[in-house]
Amino acid sequence: MDPPFELIVPLVWPSLWRPPAVPPAIRPSDAFSLCRRSSKLSLALILLPEGLTVYVDSNILGLMSRVAIVPFETTLRVRDCCLCLHMQRAARVLARRFDEALRPLSLTNGQFSLMMSVNRPEPPGMGPVASLLAMDRTTLTAALKPLERRGLVKVTTDPSDRRGRRMRLTLKGKILLATAVPVWARTNLEVEGLLHDADRFRSNLRVLS
Repeated sequence: MDPPFELIVPLVWPSLWRPPAVPPAIRPSDAFSLCRRSSKLSLALILLPEGLTVYVDSNILGLMSRVAIVPFETTLRVRDCCLCLHMQRAARVLARRFDEALRPLSLTNGQFSLMMSVNRPEPPGMGPVASLLAMDRTTLTAALKPLERRGLVKVTTDPSDRRGRRMRLTLKGKILLATAVPVWARTNLEVEGLLHDADRFRSNLRVLS
């Protein structure tokens, strides 16, 4: 069976295909007023009050009549109960809050977290940093580029494995990170004040991540 398709056109059709004439008795409120059948198509004609003529493959109409519709009550249940939805919403709100706090330093919350994850006694490799930030290596590499261009992070070849890369903060990066820490601490404390039990909340987040 040929795959169904939907075609919506104005009253003026191209000359390649002309729909059958519409009898005068058909009113705009009529549905499926006329059908044209060919070897491949079964078209239903619908007239809309806005003056548009809609031709729909009747195979689609039959399929739509058999499709199960998700009730609105399910939409409300997902809205109220979906952990993923609420985590995403909370993450976006938190990200905007920290971004706003760090904006005077020309840092985003993601860049702050990345620089902090690089701040180790020994320059870390890509793997440990990507794991801490829950990123793949391609995303991590892209996130490092702006920090490299600003001279905040230096990426070098791993001396023990020429295929690997290691990252370290430059002096400029260390100074900026030290300046950003009080801003982060103040904002983090404000967010904790909104929670009933911040430590328990952190513990639950670690379970999920």
